[in-house]
Order: sequence, then C-alpha cells, then structure tokens
Amino acid sequence: MSDAVASSGRNVDLSAEFLDYPRFGGEGHIRTVTTYLREKYASQPPDVIVVGGNGALDFLVRNRTLLFPNVPVIHMGVDKAFADAMKLPANFAGVPVEVDMIGTIKQALRWHPRATHLVVVTGASAPDREWESDLRTQLIPLQKQLSIEFLAGLPTPELQKRVGSLGLDTVIFTPGYFTDGDGRSFAPREAARAIATAASAPVYGPFNTFIGVGVVGGRVSNFEAMGRMAGGIVNQVLDGHKLSEIAFPKLMPTTLSIDWRQIERWGIAQGDIPSDAEVHFRTPGLWEQYKSLALLIAAAFLVQTALLGGLLFERRRRRTAENAVDKHRFELAHASRLAIAGELTASIAHEINQPLGAILSNVAAADLILESNSGQQEELRQILADIRRDDLRASEVIKRLRTLLEKHQVNKLAINLNEAIADTELILRAQALSRKVDLSVLQSSNEVTITADKVQIQQILINLVLNAMDAVSGMPENHRIVTLSVAHEAGTASIRVCDTGHGIPIGQEAQLFESFFTTKGSGIGLGLSIVRTLVQAHGGKVWAQNRSTGGATFYVELPAG
Repeated sequence: MSDAVASSGRNVDLSAEFLDYPRFGGEGHIRTVTTYLREKYASQPPDVIVVGGNGALDFLVRNRTLLFPNVPVIHMGVDKAFADAMKLPANFAGVPVEVDMIGTIKQALRWHPRATHLVVVTGASAPDREWESDLRTQLIPLQKQLSIEFLAGLPTPELQKRVGSLGLDTVIFTPGYFTDGDGRSFAPREAARAIATAASAPVYGPFNTFIGVGVVGGRVSNFEAMGRMAGGIVNQVLDGHKLSEIAFPKLMPTTLSIDWRQIERWGIAQGDIPSDAEVHFRTPGLWEQYKSLALLIAAAFLVQTALLGGLLFERRRRRTAENAVDKHRFELAHASRLAIAGELTASIAHEINQPLGAILSNVAAADLILESNSGQQEELRQILADIRRDDLRASEVIKRLRTLLEKHQVNKLAINLNEAIADTELILRAQALSRKVDLSVLQSSNEVTITADKVQIQQILINLVLNAMDAVSGMPENHRIVTLSVAHEAGTASIRVCDTGHGIPIGQEAQLFESFFTTKGSGIGLGLSIVRTLVQAHGGKVWAQNRSTGGATFYVELPAG
C-alpha cells in the first residue's frame, strides 16, 4: 500500500499500528489500546485510516466515537460476509475479500482424483472456530463423494503426528490457526508450515501467504493487490474525493496460486495446471531463462542470414555483370583481332605469295627435267623437298592467321613465351618489311612458361608491336627500330616492347591504357585498352614509360610457371 501512496508523488506521513489480535484481547486490552491511540494522535490526527483484517475493522467500528469519528476509513483484507454483517458507517468503505475455501478444495480434488478422504485442520481461538463452522456448512455437498474429517483445536505436536500418518488417498485443507489446543499462539502462515512439514499427504490453503511453507496452493486473493487497491483509494481521498464518489470493485478477485516444488513433489501433471495460474518457485527452463538472449541470437542470425542472402544475391549479380563484361571484352578482343587481320592483309598475302611463287618455279623446273628424260632424280628429290618446305611455310602462315581470327572460348594452358614471340615475328615480318621497320625479336636463353590463353597472349604481343611500329613510322628509316624481348625474373615472365619513336607525351603515361584515349591522329584508342584488359585477365600488369635514349618501352609482367 505504501508504494501505491508514494507513487502519487505527494509527501505523506505513514504510521502503522498493530492490535496484536487475537493474541491479546478482552475489554481491558481494548480500553488500553484505544486510550493509547487517542492520546498518540491527538495533536496530529490522521486524514485517512486504513484497516487490515476483520479484527481491526471491528475494533475501529466499535471505538470510532472515542478515536476519530469523522476520519474516512478504508478497509482491506476483510471478509465480505463480515463486512456486510457490520453495517459499516457512511465514511467506511473498501473492497472486501471472499476466502474461496471450497474453490481451493475442489481444485485439490481435481488434481488428486483418487482421493477419498478430506482432512480439515483448524485451531482453538474464536476466529479459528468461525472458520471451522463455515467449513462444516460449506462442505455438506461434498459428504456424498468423500469422507471428511475435522482436526480442530489439537495441540500442534499431536496434530503433526496425526497428519504424518495419513495415506495418499487423503487431501489436507487448512486456513491455519491462531491458537492450538495447548493455547500456543500462531500466525496462520506458521501453523500451515507446521502442518505441511509433518504431513504425508498434500496440503492446501486459501491464503497467498501460505505459498512457500510447503502448501501446494489454493484459490487466493493477493495481499499485494489488496494493498495497491487500498493505496489507490487513499490517493483519491487525499485528492479531496469523498468515499461515496469513488468507484471500486465490489470484491477482490481470486487467483489460483501454486508452489511448483509441491506440484512436482505430489506428481501433479504439468498439463493439468491452468494457464492463468500464478506459479511460484518454478526453475525456469532454458527458453525462459535465456529467452531474451535466444531472441537476440535468433534476431542476429536472421539479420546475418538476410545479409548473407543479400551478399550472395549481390555476388551473383556481380558475377552475371562480370560475365557480361567478359563476354563483351572477348567480343571486343575478337573484333580487334579481325581489325588487325585487315591491317595485315597485304603483309600476309606477301608472306603466302612468296612460298607459292617458289612452289610454282620449282614445279616448272621439274617439268623441264621430266621432258628432257635426263634422269636427274636427285634434282627432282630436291625440288620436291623445296615444294614441301614452301607448302608448309604457307600452311603455317594460314594456320597462325586462322588461330588469330577464330572466335573461341578462353582456354588457359601452359605455353612457351619464346615460341609466342617467334610466332609474332612470323605474322608481323612482312608488315615490318613493308613499313621499313627493323623488328628485332630477342628470346630468353631459358624456357619461359606461363599458364595463359595462347591466342590472347598473341594478341597482346601483336597489339604492342603494331603500336610500336606506329610510334616509329615518322622517324627516318635507319631509326625505325622495334625490339620484342622476353625474360624470366623471380617467378615473373617479363615482356618488353621497345621503340625508337618520339616517346609518350609528358603526363599522359597513365592515360595510355584508358578506352578511347589515343595519341594517334587516326586511332580510336582501343588497342592498348584491350591489352590491359587481357593482361589483367591473366593476373598480370602492364605499363609504359619513356626511354632516356628516346622512344618508349612497354612492360608486361605475367605470373610464370
């Protein structure tokens, strides 16, 4: 109650008095307490009084004229039948309780369907006798289905001995007691503890305070709820409202309250526990104990799953985009090779015409020998060898041209760079002659092997050499020099293409490999961009820089092995 009053924010002085009923009683005790309270609060009378229980309400109703006749009184924890019988004055009000003894007993019988014996335990004081009388009346309807035994006003040791000898076909019900047969005083909670400690059968009681002393449970009114209700009424009275103006329930609700340890002790099925029961002393399961953590982990897992799904989706989109870029890149590379072939048409025709012309001359010489019947068989064998050599030479040129022009899937194999630059020389030799360029090819003294697509490496070499030929085209004929070399250095295959041209304009080295950037008057700026794309696709890098002696050098580094 004090918490409910304090929650209003006002500064309230709370005083508590204990009548010590029924331990002390009689007219002399009542006169003494009345005089004490009147004198104690004479200078500071209360603004509102809260009484708890039947005895306190009875005391104040009987002595109100001697104490605080005009002070509003709020009662709590008072039995409804008792409050109705008191015919309370106008400035008395509260929410009474109805102790649900029969509801508790019926719930016990539902949980123990084999029980045939009900034992009811009460005490020897006047309130204890009232409980006994009420129970004898209320239990009359149950006498047809089970035997009912009252243990009333026994000394506590004898009572404990009796309840300790009961069988499992028995259910014990007690409201506790204030006085036992020996005249010893008890609080009902302590009496219930003494009974439950000794009992060999399950014990039930109708009060919330019994939970935790060994009683299974019962249908109870919650004392904390009573205090909150009374505190709320106090706040309204202090705000200036009259009791007659305040609306509140006619009866405090009851709840099935149980001790989980006793539920397990007496083998009551978990599924028989109503969902609205108030459960005490239940060890939380893993889910209940770590619910927040589990939900947090689940949320984190879902977020991570969503993030992972998003990343996989983005990865798939990226791969799709990369595949599309690769496809366009290889389409562009193929188109570039076709353009190169067009550029080299005259040179390639010259390369093929030379062996074809030699073949034609050798065939004519062979005809003359045959017509003369001179029997020069050795000469004929030499002519046939020359024809075969020239045929292979022409065939090799066509084969390399076909390889260059074919549209194929990337196929990375181990290739020898020395052979690759030799093939490049063969394809570009006629082009170099037609441009009057001194093309020098320097192979490595050791075999230089890389894992690469042969056609794409060929295209890199041809593009760089043709670019170098373009760079020296404006130079005097004796200064048109292009050098293609290969070297192997520390696990890296190095390709260098040097020219003796005018070099790269200052500040444009980094732009050379960008798409559509060109320093040529008629170029479109894709050759070197394609070179960079193909080099990077092989895990390498390409760059260029000016030579101190004039011209430029283009460097390609690829993983060797």
